[in-house]
Amino acid sequence: MSAPDPSVTAGSAPTATGGRQPAASTSVPGHAPAAPGQVAQLDLHDIHLPGSPPLWPPAPGWWLLAVLVPVALGAAALRLRAAWRARRRRERIIAELNALPAAGCGPELLGAVSALLKRAALNRFPRVDVAALTGSGWLAFLDRTGGAGDFAHGPGRVLDDGAYAREKDCDAAALIALARRWLRQNL
Repeated sequence: MSAPDPSVTAGSAPTATGGRQPAASTSVPGHAPAAPGQVAQLDLHDIHLPGSPPLWPPAPGWWLLAVLVPVALGAAALRLRAAWRARRRRERIIAELNALPAAGCGPELLGAVSALLKRAALNRFPRVDVAALTGSGWLAFLDRTGGAGDFAHGPGRVLDDGAYAREKDCDAAALIALARRWLRQNL
């Protein structure tokens, strides 16, 4: 590679013979040509920034948001309504259980507790699995779904005969507490 020619200066153009000659100065109409070694002043305008984007139509993301937000709010409202109705139903059934007399284990108490548990079970589980259950099958179902053995072998065993039995020796308060626990667990 050869060393640069010291006679070559910026602003010069090559000639046909290989030498350089000074570049022709560009003249701007209405302006005087620039003196050698000075840059000519050009009449340029400043940079124009683009205008702000229009408000309508919105970008696709806003359309998507406009669809998803109402759908999400509607789904949340439906879930809240269902939870509120379930809580209200649970409170109503437990209030009905609390209104039962806990004095004796007569047929009225046993029939009312069994009917209350059956209504709640029909509400919660498939009708085919619950509707035909009676006696020890009913107690086994109650134990399987949250009774932890207390219906077949604990205070709930008096529900085996239900409302058709005469006065039984049982702990009415323990039976109601067991029914309350099962209801809270399954409603």
